[in-house]
Amino acid sequence: MPQNVGPIDSSRTPRYAGRDGFARLPRLDQVGRADIVVAGVPFDTGVSYRPGARFGPNHIREASRLLRPYNPALDVSPFELTQVADAGDIAVNPFDIAEAIETIQSAAYDLTADGTRLVTLGGDHTISLPLLRAAAERHGPVALLHFDAHLDTWDTYFGAEFTHGTPFRRAVEEGILDTEALSHVGTRGPLYGKKDLDDDHRFGFGIVTSADVYRQGVDEVVAKLRDRIGDRPLYLSIDIDVLDPAHAPGTGTPEAGGVTSRELLEIVRGFVGLNLIGADVVEVAPAYDHAELTGVAASHLAYDLVSLLALRHRDQNSDQNSEQQQDATS
Repeated sequence: MPQNVGPIDSSRTPRYAGRDGFARLPRLDQVGRADIVVAGVPFDTGVSYRPGARFGPNHIREASRLLRPYNPALDVSPFELTQVADAGDIAVNPFDIAEAIETIQSAAYDLTADGTRLVTLGGDHTISLPLLRAAAERHGPVALLHFDAHLDTWDTYFGAEFTHGTPFRRAVEEGILDTEALSHVGTRGPLYGKKDLDDDHRFGFGIVTSADVYRQGVDEVVAKLRDRIGDRPLYLSIDIDVLDPAHAPGTGTPEAGGVTSRELLEIVRGFVGLNLIGADVVEVAPAYDHAELTGVAASHLAYDLVSLLALRHRDQNSDQNSEQQQDATS
């Protein structure tokens, strides 16, 4: 098998020089095909407060220059184990949300041909709806773990059905989510009314608040989430505002009392072995960031998501090889 093309060697080219792809990985057009693809969606027309997440993908890429090839927390070298490439940005219409959603869905479906897994850098949370549509086209209704300060299951905002606060209500209505395995993690802050929670419960979501993470601890939270998900195809959507503003000031709708970057990374790492089929990291707005705090957190989350997908890829290949060996000897 051909050797995977990895990041630029930082011992030969300083980290502040060379490729500007995620983790200084090669472009997709340089390798032809990849097991895991990182793509940006520079779109924030669906925001309800502070704009700027359209600049998020490149901000995350810039912060990712410091990432290294070996992930000790998960004991994996993801770029050695799998071919990972940066597909660049999906160019979407910034003036027409409906057209943008169609473009994202089509591009995501194309990028995930032949079993390729996609990690998407946003962009505002509107983009998760078309990404989930594409995932469901490939896998059927998917389980969802949604990390966010907010529920994002509103009905409409100013009469608009497609905004960054409505993607998961639309996804439930469209039947693309497995309603037996839906959870919000890290929610907090004021709501418009108790009906928000009642509607959310009716859609099938469980809720782990940021206070629950604080009181119960990471291990208990991970155990409960893993039990809820089981072996279903799983999509992870991470709004960076799930982090406390102290850890992620660069976002559009910050809320006090969030989880720490350490807690979030440890929760995500706790999903090793689950049937992860795709993920996104959204709502990074660099104009409000300070010293790349938000970009660094987002880049490390994306790196751990890539690592989880690489481990899943290894396990699936191992299972396939075992089945082939059994068939050959039977």
